[in-house]
Amino acid sequence: MSERNFAVIGHPIGHTMSPFIHKRLFELSGCKGIYNVIDVAPEEFPARISELDELCGYNVTIPDKQAIIPFLDKLDRKAALYGSVNTVRNGDVREGFTTDPDGFLKALAAANIPFEGKVTIIGCGGVARTFVYEAALAGCDITIAVRPEDVSVRDALALEVKEKIPGSSVNVCTIPQIEENSISTDLLVNATPVGMYPKIDFMPVSEKTIDQSKYVFDAVYNPLETKLVQTARANGKRAVGGMAMLVWQAVVSHEIWDGAEYKNEDIEQLVEDSAKELKKLF
Repeated sequence: MSERNFAVIGHPIGHTMSPFIHKRLFELSGCKGIYNVIDVAPEEFPARISELDELCGYNVTIPDKQAIIPFLDKLDRKAALYGSVNTVRNGDVREGFTTDPDGFLKALAAANIPFEGKVTIIGCGGVARTFVYEAALAGCDITIAVRPEDVSVRDALALEVKEKIPGSSVNVCTIPQIEENSISTDLLVNATPVGMYPKIDFMPVSEKTIDQSKYVFDAVYNPLETKLVQTARANGKRAVGGMAMLVWQAVVSHEIWDGAEYKNEDIEQLVEDSAKELKKLF
């Protein structure tokens, strides 16, 4: 293979930050690689897996994260646990990974936010699932808080995590009950789209709930600083937004593909530059 080709696959796949972020990461590491966007629908995998095999590696986004699994030879521990793949390394075998959890953990670490003690996670969708599992693996005391209409999904997630990670502490409540019951937490995590562009004037919780939290993480990455992050910082809380996680999970892909290493300050700059680039798409 004369050129090292990589890509992100998904369907439909139009505006994506992946090429911008990954091209910069190749430049920063000094490793050569060409990064493209390839539209692949889940039902097309049988006919197109040989095309993907020509790549050195690729990232996987919605709706292909589960559909790719039957076409892989091996999964790493967390990809198997989550039943989801967002990074593939080709070689003697096709190996699938999920870098979202490590992207989350690295984003917290880079912001000097400890991942321990009481963790309150707002939401129960796919992103929340990642956070709940990671909190359980870290031995945190977890509370999953959702809107009243989502309690059945929340309860199913809590039960699943307790079964897969015996001994894990997973409590449940609704979002209003956080404030009503004065539930304090070490880390408040927003895993909902509330506050995302263009509805940037909304927060998933009240200011009182923020005051009851030591640290805040918001998975929303557009805008770079959501109202939740802004409010937390204005109240003296250390807070970080989702763009950091987006970039750090891409960093982990390069660690998998090339064993690349990066300086924290370079990644911090890339987070800011990615936010500026994102504005051009909207």
